[in-house]
Amino acid sequence: MNALTRSAAAYWNSSIGKKLVVAVTGLAMVLFLAAHLTGNMLIYAGKEAFDEYAKFLHEAGHGALIWVARLGLIVVVVLHVWATILLTRQNKIARMQEYAYKATIQASKSSRIMIWSGLTVLAFIVFHILHFTVRTSSRLSEIAKESPYEMVIAGFSGGFLQVLVVLFYVVAMTLLCSHISHGVASMFQTLGFRSKKSAGLTRSLSLGYAAVIWLGFVSIPVAIMLGLVS
Repeated sequence: MNALTRSAAAYWNSSIGKKLVVAVTGLAMVLFLAAHLTGNMLIYAGKEAFDEYAKFLHEAGHGALIWVARLGLIVVVVLHVWATILLTRQNKIARMQEYAYKATIQASKSSRIMIWSGLTVLAFIVFHILHFTVRTSSRLSEIAKESPYEMVIAGFSGGFLQVLVVLFYVVAMTLLCSHISHGVASMFQTLGFRSKKSAGLTRSLSLGYAAVIWLGFVSIPVAIMLGLVS
C-alpha cells in the first residue's frame, strides 16, 4: 500500500472523511433532485412537451448519458447511506465515552431518523427505477414505446394497485424531504458555508428547498390519480 492509498484510507476512516463523503454525495443528490423535478414538471405542459423531454434524455450522448447518470446516482446514494451508517456507529461509540447524557439522547434520535428515512428513500429509488425505467410491468413497457407521457399517466391511474403506488410515492417523498430539511443544513456546515450568523438563513433554505421538492414531486402522482392530468 503506497502513501497515497494509506492517506486516503486514513481519511475515510476518520469522522471528517465520512462527513465530507456524506456532504458531497448529499449535494450531488440535491442538485439531481432539482434537475429531475424541473424535467418532470413538464408533465403539466402536456404530452408533446413531456415526450420531447423524454426523447432528449434517451438520445443524449447516443443513449449513453442517461445510463451514466443512473449508475452515478446509484453509486452516490449507496455511498451516502453507507458513510452515514458508519459515521453514526462511530459517533455512538464516541458519545458513550465523551458526551453528556442529554446530548447523547438528542443526537441519537436524530441519527436514527436520518438513517431510517435514508434507507426508505434508497428502497424507493430502487422501486422507482423498476417502475418507470426497467418497467417490470409489461403493460407500462408497451405504453412507453408509444409515449412516455402516457406511461406515467398509466403508472399512477387505474385501479387499487395504482392508488397504493401513489401512496408509497407520497410517503417516500415525505421521508425524503424530512431527510433533506435536516441534511441540507448539515451539508452546508460540513462544507464550511454555515456560521452562527448564517445558521437561520441556512435552516430556512433547507426547509424551503424541502418544501418545493415535496410539493413538486407529490403533486404529479396525486394530480394524475385525481384525473387532473390525463
